[in-house]
Amino acid sequence: MNILLLGSGGREHALAWKMAQSNKLGKLYIAPGNAGTAVCGEDIELNISDFKAIKHEVLSRSVDIVIVGPEAPLVEGIADFFAADNELKSIPVIGPKKLGATLEGSKQFAKEFMFRHNVPTAKYQSFNKTNLNDGYSFLETLQPPYVLKADGLAAGKGVLILDNLEEARSELRSMIEDNKFGEASANVVIEEFLKGIELSVFVLTDGESYKILPEAKDYKRIGEGDTGLNTGGMGAISPVPFADADFMQKVEDQVVKPTIEGFKKDGFDYKGFVFIGLMNDNGNPSVVEYNVRMGDPETEVVIPRIKSDLVELFAACGNGTLHNYELEIDDRIATTVMLVSGGYPEAYEKGKTITGIDSVTDSIVFHAGTKQKSGEIVTSGGRVIAVTSFGKTMKEALHKSFKSAETISFESKYFRSDIGFDLVNEPTTA
Repeated sequence: MNILLLGSGGREHALAWKMAQSNKLGKLYIAPGNAGTAVCGEDIELNISDFKAIKHEVLSRSVDIVIVGPEAPLVEGIADFFAADNELKSIPVIGPKKLGATLEGSKQFAKEFMFRHNVPTAKYQSFNKTNLNDGYSFLETLQPPYVLKADGLAAGKGVLILDNLEEARSELRSMIEDNKFGEASANVVIEEFLKGIELSVFVLTDGESYKILPEAKDYKRIGEGDTGLNTGGMGAISPVPFADADFMQKVEDQVVKPTIEGFKKDGFDYKGFVFIGLMNDNGNPSVVEYNVRMGDPETEVVIPRIKSDLVELFAACGNGTLHNYELEIDDRIATTVMLVSGGYPEAYEKGKTITGIDSVTDSIVFHAGTKQKSGEIVTSGGRVIAVTSFGKTMKEALHKSFKSAETISFESKYFRSDIGFDLVNEPTTA
């Protein structure tokens, strides 16, 4: 089976790494990929929003299935493009059509879906330039902290959590009138703050049945102790200690089942991943957000824990036989630590030479923002490398990841040495 994987980050390297282990795989193409994915298959220089160019590559390379890594092509309608094309419509796309992808493309759309299908979530209202004053008034009805979400895609950075009412009013104005997050914040969702501890649950569905993948907890803030600016993610852990069997049964019954049933009732043609951001409030789940693809860096701990053949899993999703698929999960704990460029998530330099990757022995190195240049591997993004390790305990896995993180070098490298700090009782640094 020939596969085209779209994307270029750590998520895509983890997916490529796992698919490359399958004896069902023919050729694996990654577009555009990175220095790590190039070891798993063949990287193709391709704009993943150029659907006509993707069609050319799919047909010329006899691709049998397309896996969509990031959200943008899904929100832009790549699955619809394939379904409407006579030469492509028989080729499965792992990713929902545009209507389903709006769950990530619009926070308001997602909230309306949750309320319509009785999925537990926070109360909310949406605002824009026409009713900005109403937004100020709604903020006054809430208790701090105040949650402001850009309605559209903002690369994981369009959410503000503020403790001060005046600051919340100011930021609401900045988001709507000053385009703080561009067009993404032309509409802003203000919602009640959910108390508890966050985690993410991942589901793969073929539109009828579903498989719940390992859950994970990620760490978004740049600074230790979860301080500073939001990032795309500085590390992750799976499984999550507080997500016990009783809690996960509630998640399935109260969240997963009504979500998949909602897809059917609303006419979503949904084949692909559902990322469910959850809050655990004293053992009760509430949905913070939906994404329509795997998370990053959560993929770097979730996918390594899947012992089953990933190519077979995607094939079953594509042809509607997911109910027959047996998912086998590794019981060990997986942790990942993200190495980032100095200055990230604000301005940072690229093109820094990376050394020490080949010296890592106890961890799996997933490339995120890297590329090959003149025989060297250099940085090409803010989040550069994810270092994933297994352990019988979280402390053991974290120790390996931190030790391996020290082994890899590039100018102005930074990583959080406290990933998992809220889940373990003792220091876990190398």
